Amino acid sequence: MTTGIFGGAFDPPHLGHVALAREAKRRFGLDRLVVLVAANPEHKEVQTPVEDRLALARAAFPGDEVRIDEHPRTVDMLRAEDFDDALLLVGADQLAAFQRWKEPDAVLDMARVAVATRPGHGLEELARALEELGRPDRIELFPIEPRPIASRELRARVARGESLEGLVPPGVAREIERRGAYRQG
Repeated sequence: MTTGIFGGAFDPPHLGHVALAREAKRRFGLDRLVVLVAANPEHKEVQTPVEDRLALARAAFPGDEVRIDEHPRTVDMLRAEDFDDALLLVGADQLAAFQRWKEPDAVLDMARVAVATRPGHGLEELARALEELGRPDRIELFPIEPRPIASRELRARVARGESLEGLVPPGVAREIERRGAYRQG
């Protein structure tokens, strides 16, 4: 049983996140998808409370297991959890930074890594990252349709009173409105 693990701040989750998860399910035949909302992500500052980000992620990934991840680093989460055939789902930017993760070799011992790529985007950088890892058998690249969406820009759009239509799932837009999230800029 293969378990896909998709973690992040999800501040807010958008259609790019959803497309990555959908394509990973199709490509790898995932039996289970666990979406982990980082309580306190070390790689970025978040001001939105984790409970709000959890509600938004649940709206973005209905039918999947969505919960809070209290572990500051991926390796700590993998050591604490018991996932069958763990497959970490990450974007290409995360692979480029993978050597800077805490104990990257231990992560690769406990999980395979599926890296979502966009056609023609950063392929040389990805090739260098794969060479540096020395464990290319534990990493698989899979293409996804490009969706140039950044959560930072979505927060700014909401603060300006602009629509998120076509950028986030409708349930996420409704939940942002219901909670009054991101209004203060």
